[in-house]
Amino acid sequence: MRHLNSEKVRENIERRMAEDQADGRVGGAGICVMQDGRVIYKNYFGKKSYQTGEDMADGDRVIFRLASMTKPITTAAVLIQVGRGLVDLDTPVCHWLPDYAEMDVGRLADGNRVERIGKAQHKLTLRILLNHTNGLGSDTIGQLEQGRMTPADMVDLKHVVDFMSGMALAFDPTTAQAYSPTAGFDVAARVVELTSGMHFDQFLKQNIFDPCGMADTTFAPTKEQFDRMIRMHNRTDDGRSEDSPTCPGCVFEDYPVTRLSGGAGLAATLPDYVRFAEMLVNGGRAGDVQVIPAGLVKAMGTPTVPDSVMPGPQKWGLGVRVIDSDTYQIPRHCFGWSGAYGTHFWVDPDNRITAVYMKNSRYDGGSGARTAYLFEQDVYQGMED
Repeated sequence: MRHLNSEKVRENIERRMAEDQADGRVGGAGICVMQDGRVIYKNYFGKKSYQTGEDMADGDRVIFRLASMTKPITTAAVLIQVGRGLVDLDTPVCHWLPDYAEMDVGRLADGNRVERIGKAQHKLTLRILLNHTNGLGSDTIGQLEQGRMTPADMVDLKHVVDFMSGMALAFDPTTAQAYSPTAGFDVAARVVELTSGMHFDQFLKQNIFDPCGMADTTFAPTKEQFDRMIRMHNRTDDGRSEDSPTCPGCVFEDYPVTRLSGGAGLAATLPDYVRFAEMLVNGGRAGDVQVIPAGLVKAMGTPTVPDSVMPGPQKWGLGVRVIDSDTYQIPRHCFGWSGAYGTHFWVDPDNRITAVYMKNSRYDGGSGARTAYLFEQDVYQGMED
């Protein structure tokens, strides 16, 4: 195991953050880097709100929208059910959701219309849902299909998943990979509901949040928690930071909080997500509780998509990006994911590192965020020779 130099990590991160804040690239943010159970670096920057001037002095209590960093938590829920023998990753989901027995494949016609071209030859499974080789809700076809949803279709997971069974897939499952922003993980979350007899939020609280001590992680913040939520940041044309409007009472875009979106619906504090990441680096263990069987945590962080479908150093594991190269900027075997609003994390099982970056911004978010890429550099450039 190689060790991080805490002073080098601090210098790298604080120099970068000073530059980003001076340029308006980053508003309020929180960062924590751990190694072998010890805090290497933790700090908060900027403001909770630029309109009010409220700072991040009480950063541990500030709540961030996770967006797609919800996906690894949904994956953990699925793996808990796998460990209990209640689901199998390769069983077709139509075993629990009969309407998914036959799915159509679509193609774009006239640029803005979906034309159905035949039945999918491969059935959706939980593994296929979790590794983005499903085509459900993916690309322009998925956007157009999901765009037909009405508010009545989005009231809860059952209604969402029932609607999506009638959507055309962007491609025949396993023949390609394309990001499924919410749909694939919403179906996986619904399977957890059906196999546990619990609403998805209740399942997560009982089986993940409580054992890990994640007291502020939720789909439906209380009024007090909404008051603690960081305001959405944006960067003006002249490089200033400002607050950006959000949908009142919503966590992710205009999704009702009752939707319990397994792909994007959670909010959490920085300490809460660090506890989740530490559970993963500890082989699924939080304190005295084995939350996820260790072998299934390893499976989560193992590439599941072949080079023929996904070439390059980054592969999909189960709900996470996995580094599958010795030449990438963070080591092989690291796994984690990002969120649309700029959150980012990874786990390095070989060096026992967890790193979490929290921000909520309309500027520079998602998996290709500059802040995420440079955060990885700044941490590993602090590694001792």
